Amino acid sequence: MSNVFDGDSPTNLAEYSVSELSGSIKRTVETAFDQVRVRGEISGYRGPHSSGHAYFALKDDRARIDAVIWKGTFSRLKFRPEEGMEVIATGKVTTFPGSSKYQIVIETLEPAGAGALMALIEERKRKLGAEGLFDAARKKRLPFMPGVIGVVTSPTGAVIRDILHRISDRFPVHVLVWPVKVQGEGSGEEVANAIRGFNALEASGAIPRPDVLIVARGGGSLEDLWSFNDEIVVRAAAESRIPLISAVGHETDWTLIDYAADVRAPTPTGAAEMAVPVKAELEAQAAALAARLQGCMNRQMDQRRQSVRALMRALPSIDQLLALPRRRFDEAAAGLGRGLELNTINKRRGFERVAAHLRPDVLSNRIAERRQTLNERMARAERMVERLIDRSKSRVDRAETILASLPARLKTQTDRGRERLGNLSRHADTAVRHQLTRARAELSAQDRVLQSLSYKNVLKRGYAVIRDEDNRPVSQAAHISAGMGIAIEFADGRVGAMTTEGGTPPAGAKKRSAKPAEPPKQGSLF
Repeated sequence: MSNVFDGDSPTNLAEYSVSELSGSIKRTVETAFDQVRVRGEISGYRGPHSSGHAYFALKDDRARIDAVIWKGTFSRLKFRPEEGMEVIATGKVTTFPGSSKYQIVIETLEPAGAGALMALIEERKRKLGAEGLFDAARKKRLPFMPGVIGVVTSPTGAVIRDILHRISDRFPVHVLVWPVKVQGEGSGEEVANAIRGFNALEASGAIPRPDVLIVARGGGSLEDLWSFNDEIVVRAAAESRIPLISAVGHETDWTLIDYAADVRAPTPTGAAEMAVPVKAELEAQAAALAARLQGCMNRQMDQRRQSVRALMRALPSIDQLLALPRRRFDEAAAGLGRGLELNTINKRRGFERVAAHLRPDVLSNRIAERRQTLNERMARAERMVERLIDRSKSRVDRAETILASLPARLKTQTDRGRERLGNLSRHADTAVRHQLTRARAELSAQDRVLQSLSYKNVLKRGYAVIRDEDNRPVSQAAHISAGMGIAIEFADGRVGAMTTEGGTPPAGAKKRSAKPAEPPKQGSLF
């Protein structure tokens, strides 16, 4: 501290530098307010900074104070601060010399009574319930006998040992444990990520997908169970496609995940009992059912056996059933010899009737009739051949006559063709002459029009065309400068000339562009 006396100063007050004064104020404030408890509402909270520290403010209806929670302290908090939450903060007041501000460095933070936390839970419950996350229609039934159970809990607590022990006693199955923090900063995100991670497993992957999930934690205060009231945990539980059992706290402890889960268990041990049946009871039940089934089968067999015996007594004996068929068989056997004799006699009579019609004279008559029919058909065929030969000779004669007269016909047709060709040639010559005459007349008319529109007719009346050095027509005096070579075209030819002075452009005339104008193009005559 500087204590130099200035003789020119009207007082004898000591002088301080800004750093000295700020440091003195800082030490004074930290000494006077080394440990304080402040009650206020959180304002301006946006979550922890990228550095891990959290910056916000505490306020009431008349004042406001900046607050900071360092990274190490923030990770030990039992619940996460939220915007608008009324809390009681314990810490020390310090100043920040760089901006002449003071703030409280919070060491512990607790809600301002259980009523504030319950009000926050009720508000969040109404909000999530309005979205339908707690509807009974969304809840899924637990599988009767799961093959794999997924457990989301702390790997070091007594909860996981109770669950494994209870499952092992009742019905040993494959249990997958996803280790998470169950309280403190970041525990809510870990629980939500574990639920979503189990749901993301493939059914046929290297790690089997669970058939049922258990989210468990032991008992504790409302602050200890606060992570299971986080909105991210509730939404993950509601979105789970795997049936989920909530087992958080004791039977009297209720968190928001209990409303979103498919089933709520009063304790983690109760969750294990809900997840699997009792193997011994199933075996006993199966044995009882097997005994009942065997008894039913025995009684059924006895009833069927009695029914068969009754039917057997009602049926006739084998001798009675075969008496009539035996009698018929004996009668048929007795008549078989007589039947064969009668059948032989009938066959012999039929043969004799057929043989009576096969005499030699009948065969000879039939052969003679067939021969006569064949001769008649041969005679008709010879007559048809002769007629065909006569017709062919007549056709050949007519063809020879036509061939003999063919040269004369060809000569006549040739003469007619030549005469017709001469007529066509004369007609063609006449048409060509007429076409050339019309073309010449049209060409003369076009030439007359061209001559009447040509500028040379104007030149014949005494006018002339002035051209510049580039052989372009000059239409204004302003386009001519002194000493410029020009050409004057008359009707009978051109003469060259040199200008002695330049033309003066008229008032308001635009300056001629430096780019030479292209000569006018003459259109086609046709």
